[in-house]
Amino acid sequence: MISSHVSSFVGLPVVPFTPGMSLPDDPSAVAWRLEVEEHDAEPEEFAGLVRALREQVPPDAVRALVIGEWGEAYERPLPVETLVEAAGEWTGLRAVFLADLTYEQCEISWLTHGDITPLLAAYPSLGVLWVRGAQGLRLEPVRHAGLRELRFESGGLPAGVVRAVGACELPALHRLDLWLGRRDYGGDASAEDLAGVLSGAGLPALRHLGLCNAEIADAVAAAVATAPVVPRLEALDLSMGTLTDEGAKALLAGQPLTRLTRLDLEHHFLSEEMAAAVAAALPGVRVDLSDPQVAEDFDGTPHRYTAVGE
Repeated sequence: MISSHVSSFVGLPVVPFTPGMSLPDDPSAVAWRLEVEEHDAEPEEFAGLVRALREQVPPDAVRALVIGEWGEAYERPLPVETLVEAAGEWTGLRAVFLADLTYEQCEISWLTHGDITPLLAAYPSLGVLWVRGAQGLRLEPVRHAGLRELRFESGGLPAGVVRAVGACELPALHRLDLWLGRRDYGGDASAEDLAGVLSGAGLPALRHLGLCNAEIADAVAAAVATAPVVPRLEALDLSMGTLTDEGAKALLAGQPLTRLTRLDLEHHFLSEEMAAAVAAALPGVRVDLSDPQVAEDFDGTPHRYTAVGE
């Protein structure tokens, strides 16, 4: 469960914006948080908050934005268009976090989005984009020369978004994190849907790849084992999922992972013997095998759960 808001974003302290507030001495040295007070606020209230930020904070001082509650986030898409409208003024905007809400505000799999492609098109110099939640989320393949970090946190990431990321041209992207999630929360991607990402064709600078929180963790591990993108990686993150001995065996039987500096398998379903075998096979790699899980037995059928679902 996500129980707290971020206190910093891209190295900047997060400061909630309220109309009429006293600005910090250097308003460009903070990440501005935009959030309405009531969960059932009308759309105009969030739009007014954005307008007030545009009017009261110098445009060149808006470097990073953290978007919290915008009103009925469980069924109303985050109004990306209000951020797009400000693109002509916020030419220094470099980082955006869409939907930093806790589970008490809205469960991660209920967070509602629409098409976020216009945001990337409007901000060609954007360097960091984090998106939490995936209900209704859409993305079209784009070329974006500035993006260095792209992160999707979800209890279930739609296959269409996964394929779109793989079809994008992101020549500067250094870090990519996809929380694939579970089918019953909208995570309908298969290992085949990861083909574009794993080819690395549009991601020549990629050094960190996270394919996390995956109900299909074994299939993901098998696909990663022969993926062309792997030899250029420094960090591989397969944490938070349902990885079993089968997936770990496939991973170790594939291409060498000794070039990695870090392999993250936190929250796994490996036997003690397999966990030891993974660590022994990669003596020069920092391998995180923390938080081992045990499948729950229901009527003789084992059930394994990702770290983040609803």
